[in-house]
Amino acid sequence: MPRLKVSSFATAATLCSLVSSCAALPQADSTHAALQPIAVATVAHPRGETPEWWFRNGAAAALKAGASSTGKPRNVIVFLGDGMSITTIAAARILEGQRKGQSGEENRLAFEDFPYTALSRTYNVDAQTPDSAGTMTAITSGVKVRLGSIGVNQRAPRGSCAAAQGNETVSLLELAAAAGMATGVVTTTRITHATPAATYAHASERQWENDTKLPPNAVAEGCTDIARQLIESLIAGGPNVAFGGGRGYFLPQGVADPVLANEQGVRRDRRNLTAEWAARPAASYVWNAQQLAALDPAKSEHVLGLFSYSNLEYDLERRQHPGVQPSLAVMTRAAIGLLDKRGQGYLLFVEGGQIDVAHHAGNAFRALDETIAFSDAVRTADQLTSDQDTLIVVTADHSHVLTMASYPSRGNPILGLLRGINPDKEGEPVLVKDLNGKPFTTLNYANGPGFSAASDRQPEGPKQFLHVPKSAGARGPRADLTDIDTTAPDFMQEALIPLKSETHSGEDVAVFARGPGATAVHGSLEQNVLFHLIAQSQPLIRAQLCRIGSCNSDGIPVELPSLKVLRETAR
Repeated sequence: MPRLKVSSFATAATLCSLVSSCAALPQADSTHAALQPIAVATVAHPRGETPEWWFRNGAAAALKAGASSTGKPRNVIVFLGDGMSITTIAAARILEGQRKGQSGEENRLAFEDFPYTALSRTYNVDAQTPDSAGTMTAITSGVKVRLGSIGVNQRAPRGSCAAAQGNETVSLLELAAAAGMATGVVTTTRITHATPAATYAHASERQWENDTKLPPNAVAEGCTDIARQLIESLIAGGPNVAFGGGRGYFLPQGVADPVLANEQGVRRDRRNLTAEWAARPAASYVWNAQQLAALDPAKSEHVLGLFSYSNLEYDLERRQHPGVQPSLAVMTRAAIGLLDKRGQGYLLFVEGGQIDVAHHAGNAFRALDETIAFSDAVRTADQLTSDQDTLIVVTADHSHVLTMASYPSRGNPILGLLRGINPDKEGEPVLVKDLNGKPFTTLNYANGPGFSAASDRQPEGPKQFLHVPKSAGARGPRADLTDIDTTAPDFMQEALIPLKSETHSGEDVAVFARGPGATAVHGSLEQNVLFHLIAQSQPLIRAQLCRIGSCNSDGIPVELPSLKVLRETAR
């Protein structure tokens, strides 16, 4: 597909001239060194932190990294591997390589070839180990927020509808849409789930995905559910593309799901939101892979694709009956085609959400398999776009407690029993056993449902996917894995602490980038800085921020933007 190459400030300024505030941007001969450093107040942590401080601090870090002068991307694609810890990346890389017949360690996932990397600090303002709502809001808005909050700042306590009003954050997607760019969201979870929702919605409680989840006081105070917010965002230019799962949250009670006849919509307001979307001019609604493939891009200005009643299937199950649900790579390809045809530049978010779901289930096979599918989607985007005009950023929102430990020999099956170097026969690895004489695996979880004690769901011993216990017996000896196929898809890695669901962890996650603006991705970054790296480099988004009064005299967005002002300006 033809693309306009944007590789100079002059070209970017031409694009920016469409927006009245472009005069606030630095002139073509401005350099990073000529810009004034952004002064940031010293505050006591965490008590002195405010949304304004987070935004300004993020802007200062991005400017220092060179974001305002390192290339002007026409298009931006942000890939988010939900829960994709560095351990997950390493193990998935090995698994993919071993599937190719290699030893695996030398393999590279698609994004590992990107030239610029950084580490991202993921904590929320109130949580050492974060959740997806708070972390994705940091990425999309430039401010860190509370755990469980979507698109609202820390002044709103979790679950408070009244306090959230007036404390909404402004997302990259909202800015891009207001600036005339095409926008899209793609996910393998429900489109209303925390991570995709943080691109377009505002809710002080991540669970408010449909109207049955809203408490009466929130309804009385004027809050709306996330599914409804997605549909009504179309009025303000909303996403041109929204692909994922979650049909049940868009259909009214009593209306059968088009695929699962035994499932019905859950909405008690009786609104069919899929029909409301499709009724808008140049809007389309599709619910399977065939309909997606048959779309006419010329007639599809806004496309909603809900390919599952809830989350999409794991890619493992999807491959067993292709044609019903599209893969993440297929959805990514379709989204880029639909957005690029408009010719005004685009912003696209793509989430590999089932990585996180599989980790919570304590099932490394599916978590790694989903990471490989995520890498395939990144590869698709990399092949479809040019690094001369498209910035691609790949990261995770948080980590997980998957561990990769002990001393397996080179090429040992990453999901298999641990075999180490044999001092007597080189090239013939020997099975390693613990002090009780039992073998174990390279991959394990620090907590979760894979504990060996008996539960109310499965007997003592190795657990099989899906195991969702409510109680666990006393911890006994480790299970004997000698005759267990630990590489099987349903094998659950052992967990040290018995929990119903495995948890997130608090360490840093990786960031990979290529394209104009990517050189600013380096070092150890607070997660909210990712917003500013994009906002300072993308001309139309930056100009839109200047238009609503966020920029200083150098044209750098430093003041916390107002959603109310953005909406009034965009009318």
